[in-house]
Amino acid sequence: MGNKKFDIIIFGATSFVGQIMTKYFADNIKDFSQLSWAIAGRSQEKLNALRSSLGEAFDNLPIIVCDAFDPAKLDDLTKSTKVVASTVGPYALYGEELVKSCAHNGTDYCDLCGEAYWIKDMIQKYNNDAIRSGARIVNCCGFDSIPSDLGVFILQEYSHDKFKTYFSQIKLGVEKMKGGASGGTLASMIQAVIAAKNNPALRKEMANPYILCPEFSESKIKQNRITSVVFDDDFKMWSAPFIMEAINTRVVMRSHFINKKKYGNDFLYQEQMLMGRGVKGYIKATSLLMGLGIFALSVFITPTRKILQKFILPKPGQGPSVQAQRDGYFDINLIGISESTEKLCLKVTGDTDPGYGCTAKMLAHSALSLAFDAPQKNSDGGFLTPSSAMGIDLVERLKKYAGMTFEIIK
Repeated sequence: MGNKKFDIIIFGATSFVGQIMTKYFADNIKDFSQLSWAIAGRSQEKLNALRSSLGEAFDNLPIIVCDAFDPAKLDDLTKSTKVVASTVGPYALYGEELVKSCAHNGTDYCDLCGEAYWIKDMIQKYNNDAIRSGARIVNCCGFDSIPSDLGVFILQEYSHDKFKTYFSQIKLGVEKMKGGASGGTLASMIQAVIAAKNNPALRKEMANPYILCPEFSESKIKQNRITSVVFDDDFKMWSAPFIMEAINTRVVMRSHFINKKKYGNDFLYQEQMLMGRGVKGYIKATSLLMGLGIFALSVFITPTRKILQKFILPKPGQGPSVQAQRDGYFDINLIGISESTEKLCLKVTGDTDPGYGCTAKMLAHSALSLAFDAPQKNSDGGFLTPSSAMGIDLVERLKKYAGMTFEIIK
């Protein structure tokens, strides 16, 4: 990468998650003493206010004013740093020029994008450029999809060490989760619904679990997907759909194909919300399914969507309070199942709000791993995934610094 002025630039630092990530760096700078970093965005005034909020120790923190639609300034920005961490969404509206610049200039990139149809478009447009330049483009570095992608990675590596084979099926179940929603995340979800509504072919494509594998021509087995209330015999609980499955499964499948399908041609993966046992569990699962259906229908219908956006849903830049973030958590179980019926469980936990507190830390350490964990050691350039780009280095960072656990349960 040559000599760069900065290790990491946070692009979109004044967004809701961008502010959390910036303050996380500032509060934990002793752990990252070698870090040279800057904050970037389109508003000088907001960037100045954010820097001032960090205290006098950061009066000289570099600020870069740059618009997401200014290719020349974006090139200047990406040429000045090893890594760009972007929180500017919806990415389908604001993300392409930055990704293009990183791919062309050999700059590593990570983001929080959960918009699978847009990531596929970026892969098709810029993957070859990223391979040539050595840029590692890593989307989905937050709650979607790090627990899923790294969870599968750890469980499979453990299986290979213990059983000398990989699991042919892995199921992920969200057992506990507490957290709020931000306007930025909801805006990204709504943008995806609008895009699909106006394009029937895109609706069909978004249902494809292999949408993020456009350059792989190998045969692809049909994946299981939880779309109703079911009783899962492995978890022994009633289950309902997990909304993040729409991106997480796609990331896991891309990792599988990047790794030359080493888990086998018939590898199966599914995700679900675990709602408990007995009648109570069934009622909770049914209630969740109905709630998801009502919300999806309300967003799909233009008049009700506009009412939600104007009067009910938080606006971009808004989100849960600091206390609500601290009170949040998540507890996820992954069960690996082999063809010989061997089973093993991995528990993945986070100690703050999954969508914001934990997500900001995940993105921060993804950027740090790209910058410092022997850059280019784990992978060549191209559109990668958290597990294929950073792997165990990122796992160890998250365990040591970010309040996450990855624990095999025997």
